[in-house]
Amino acid sequence: MQLGSVPNVNLNFDRKNLSDSTLLRLYESLLVPRRIEEKMLILLRQGRISKWFSGWGQEAISIGAVEALKADEFILPMHRNLGIFTGRKIPLERLFAQFQGKKSGFTKGRDRSFHFGSIEHHIVGMISHLGPQLAIADGIALANRLSKEEKVTLVFSGDGASSEGDFHEGLNVAAVWKLPVIFVIEHNGYGLSTPSEEQFAFKNFTDKGLGYGIEAVRVEGNNVLDVYQTIVELSEDIRKNPRPILVEAMTFRMRGHEEASGTKYVPKQLMEDWAKLDPVENYEAYLESIGVLDEKTKSRINTKIKKAINDGLELAFAEEQITPQIDEEIQDVYFPFEQKIISPQSEKTTEKRLVDAISDGLRQSMEKYPNLVLMGQDIGEYGGVFKVTEGFKPTFGADRVRNTPLCESAIIGAGLGLSIKGFKAMVEMQFADFVSVGFNQIVNNLAKIHYRWGQNADVVVRMPTGAGMAAGPFHSQSNEAWFFHTPGLKIVYPSNPYDAKGLLNAAIEDPNPYLYFEHKGLYRSISDSIPDEYYTVEVGKAKLAATGDQVSVVTYGMGVHWAKKAVEEMGISADILDLRTLLPWDKEAVRETVKKTGKVIFLQEDCITGGIGAEICAWISEHCFEYLDAPVMREGSLDTPVPFAPNLERAFLPVDRFKEKLQLLVEY
Repeated sequence: MQLGSVPNVNLNFDRKNLSDSTLLRLYESLLVPRRIEEKMLILLRQGRISKWFSGWGQEAISIGAVEALKADEFILPMHRNLGIFTGRKIPLERLFAQFQGKKSGFTKGRDRSFHFGSIEHHIVGMISHLGPQLAIADGIALANRLSKEEKVTLVFSGDGASSEGDFHEGLNVAAVWKLPVIFVIEHNGYGLSTPSEEQFAFKNFTDKGLGYGIEAVRVEGNNVLDVYQTIVELSEDIRKNPRPILVEAMTFRMRGHEEASGTKYVPKQLMEDWAKLDPVENYEAYLESIGVLDEKTKSRINTKIKKAINDGLELAFAEEQITPQIDEEIQDVYFPFEQKIISPQSEKTTEKRLVDAISDGLRQSMEKYPNLVLMGQDIGEYGGVFKVTEGFKPTFGADRVRNTPLCESAIIGAGLGLSIKGFKAMVEMQFADFVSVGFNQIVNNLAKIHYRWGQNADVVVRMPTGAGMAAGPFHSQSNEAWFFHTPGLKIVYPSNPYDAKGLLNAAIEDPNPYLYFEHKGLYRSISDSIPDEYYTVEVGKAKLAATGDQVSVVTYGMGVHWAKKAVEEMGISADILDLRTLLPWDKEAVRETVKKTGKVIFLQEDCITGGIGAEICAWISEHCFEYLDAPVMREGSLDTPVPFAPNLERAFLPVDRFKEKLQLLVEY
């Protein structure tokens, strides 16, 4: 059945060996989202709800899928999958409260419509960017495999969303790792108003399976029996023989992308032809034709559904509008966690470079947490490009030390999927610069998921960063400020081996998402005697790297070493405050050093404009003005990309400019 052609009016229902009770269960399940839609469209016209994303005409796909899977198998739905939520028996009053932005909704009014999940119901909600869902499904399926659970994960995508890179990455990772995921593509002909022929140049998604090395099947998406029986058969198979399968469900969207957009862009004849294939009306007629459904039963089911809808709406509308509680809003950004500092019990230490300290901490965390999984490019046999994980694969096994394809977005998303199943994940960016490819997963999934619906993201992303090695614009960037602006993340940046091990262990302990920056230029250039045992360093606590009374230098990472060298060469008595944690940063420590010296300069390797120093200097000016004896100053790298030639790179970095400005500050 091609979307542009006149569809076959006969949906060819075949009950096979399904019982009458199963057929009626599917009918009632199919009817619920349709009746809800009918009610929501009335409420929308009345102005009692603000927006609606319709799945009218596509209900059979959701119902066939949700009824086919076991109740404890995860489903990751999209805009048009109301039937997944009703099929998992989510209380309608909570569902309607979610639609209305009420406190008892799943997001406490913080997100809209279907942008939520419920672990209790084994549903992981979407974000507006669509494609990232596929990678999360990969992570859930990976967790099932690692736990030896014979379970299937099912994730939806629209044909429009398939144009995103996340679609390719999600399928590719599932294929390479043989993950038991069913990728259901709702092929409804349009991405908002853009028809399929302007989205892709192939006819059917079943053609794509071969390219990924996975099976692909096509179903009549408006035929609930076809969808249900296909998903049952496939899921039973891949529970025993894990692998991904692509299911293309041919269907049509009978209403607008959302109600405000309308359907004027759809040819009238095409709309009329597809209306003849309405999944609810056709299935109802089929059940009547074989004597399974009569008027009495139909009336009873409809009465039951309408009462449940009206009762749920009455409860949801009766709930008061949200009264904002600022403390609660801020508190819910992070999963509740109170760090307990772990000090080493033995005094035994070993001289270690920064790279060795990171490796040591990671190894001990792997021993401490059997549910910790490492993922990254070349981290297996090769040990990573900086050899942090060298020897890990023989010790911990290929399941826990996983080489990945070159797909940062999918691997970060898979880390979130692992977290949803109770695992911990560490994702290594080969270079911090490459995180740009996974930016969306970090700032819109990892960072926001707890605030949105209470799910934590137990993921640490390691970020080899920094310049000074003549590596050019794409292997030298300092990009911590990209994430510093994003609530929900925690960011640590050690400057020495002791902190490197202790902060990494602390980040892995904490069930919140972390970015862990490690400067490549410090890997093998500094060393220190650090405890052999496992220990942690307090997150959010700065530390003085040097003390003095003339001036305060607030900095982090490589800046600590530049500052120490500068004040020594210049004979200046300075407090050098190493922030260590960038988010949340230690305001009290900054206040104390400013109060002590009255003069402060912020030093960062990152470009000067819009860096972390700008925020902290602004805070000092606002909150510490009465202690200041000079203007608050800052210095950073030039506002250019990082150049390759050594002389150009030296001019780019702030070392010499910092010394000049430091002298000005002391003499002020």
